[in-house]
Amino acid sequence: MMMEIDELTKWIIAVDRRVLVMKTIHEQGLIKASEIAEKTDRSLQNISRALRELEKAGLIECLTPEKHTWKRFILTDKGAMVFEKLRKNHLIE
Repeated sequence: MMMEIDELTKWIIAVDRRVLVMKTIHEQGLIKASEIAEKTDRSLQNISRALRELEKAGLIECLTPEKHTWKRFILTDKGAMVFEKLRKNHLIE
């Protein structure tokens, strides 16, 4: 799923769960889905879906892919670049 950065920023801001997940991972660094759900007051299913979408887009990476639960995620270099672009353009707080 290769998109240009501008397409990626549009794709992220189109769905608020993606914005929440990107922002939380950026702020917290290494984090689990359950922690994101708790911090953002969203369902685990909602957060898990966003994590799958963002991982497929290459914006986040799972550091514990062998685990079925308690997976930990971080932003990839591409994810960090896109996040900074969102912030610079005031599309994310």
